[in-house]
Amino acid sequence: MSADEQQQSPAAPPAVPPVPSVWTRPRRRKEQPALSREQIVAAAVRLLDEEGIEALSMRKLGTGMGAAATSLYRHVANKDELIELVVDEVYGELTVPRAEDPAGWRAAVADSAHSLRAMALRHPWVSSVLGQVGLAYLGPNLMDMSERLLALFQLAGFPAGEAELAMKAVISYVVGATTSEAAYLSLLARSGHDESQWLESLRPAAEQALDGHPLLAEGHAAQEGRDPRRMREENFDYGLQRVLDGLGVRLAHG
Repeated sequence: MSADEQQQSPAAPPAVPPVPSVWTRPRRRKEQPALSREQIVAAAVRLLDEEGIEALSMRKLGTGMGAAATSLYRHVANKDELIELVVDEVYGELTVPRAEDPAGWRAAVADSAHSLRAMALRHPWVSSVLGQVGLAYLGPNLMDMSERLLALFQLAGFPAGEAELAMKAVISYVVGATTSEAAYLSLLARSGHDESQWLESLRPAAEQALDGHPLLAEGHAAQEGRDPRRMREENFDYGLQRVLDGLGVRLAHG
């Protein structure tokens, strides 16, 4: 090649750095027999359930497993990757029913939404870290859940592109509704009281805060003596059903 031809040759495009995620790098084929990724993830979920997201560190996790933090780094590059893994792990607990009849789409989606809420309340730390796992959708459990849920919306009659938007609308409602509920339950757990005791202890402060707010006071009075857990479930389901009402209208007039 002449000097002129070399000068005219286009420069190679700059290399694009890989996106940092456990789902975008190859997994090592040979793993330390005494400590596997699965063991690390299971131990991390237990730690998170017992002590919350603030307690999670590679050092503390390793100590609890009787291993040095450096042993964990053979399988997980950093804490961010560990969070990706534990989020996908708990998504594996979800139940997404299969529906053969298009008329059954709504009940199946509602069951799936309640399963997602139940998972988020079993693991209250999940809601607080979802914003930190930008590539969570690449996890195998979350991909499987999304695939099965998407099939329900397509079965209902939503076009392929809109089915995904409908699915995201339901998931967004569930995540939004359970974030505050999970935070409330975490606070309740730290108080050492059961829910009824906790609410009773707050009665004087609540009544004082409600003074001068007659509409709120009326609603508060109507809930007196009711099972707080049942009320939380009913509040969640009311919002869910209204979201599904809107999607049903969209199907009918699409």
